[in-house]
Amino acid sequence: MNSILVSLFGYKAWTNTELHAALAQFDAQQHPAQFSAMLHLLDHANVVDRIFQAHLMGVDTLHFKATNSEKTPELSELRDVVRDTDDWYLRFASSVSAERLKQCVHFRFVDGDQGAMSCEEMLLHVITHAGYHRGSVGQMLEDLGLDSPPDSLTKFLHRTQAERRLGPVAVPS
Repeated sequence: MNSILVSLFGYKAWTNTELHAALAQFDAQQHPAQFSAMLHLLDHANVVDRIFQAHLMGVDTLHFKATNSEKTPELSELRDVVRDTDDWYLRFASSVSAERLKQCVHFRFVDGDQGAMSCEEMLLHVITHAGYHRGSVGQMLEDLGLDSPPDSLTKFLHRTQAERRLGPVAVPS
């Protein structure tokens, strides 16, 4: 088990849940174009997550024709797919061996180009790529004068491990 990867994928799942909860309260009737753009960005992030999930599983990705769904899903459907994908990554990160993390995987991007990355690089790409797009959605909310939900590792750690706020804590090794 790689504790930092487990922590990062726990953080990713938590912040996705926070963002989806915020979007469930968003007035999509008042801002339909912005809501559609936010769902489109989050769908893109999840499709990329699922493409890399397939690469990590050694499964063919030919059914992915693009890095977005053909039709952007509704928020409730997207939330369910994201939760399932996040759960898979948490299980994978919890059980992956150090040897597997170093293993190079050859794959095909959706544009047909070939690629190769270690499993560890793929996992870090999934974490950083999703964070980039969540940040874009957060900025869209703030541009509308709304608060964006928490999306930082420190918030995650302190909200899910309250003892970290109580004083000096030994950092996990």
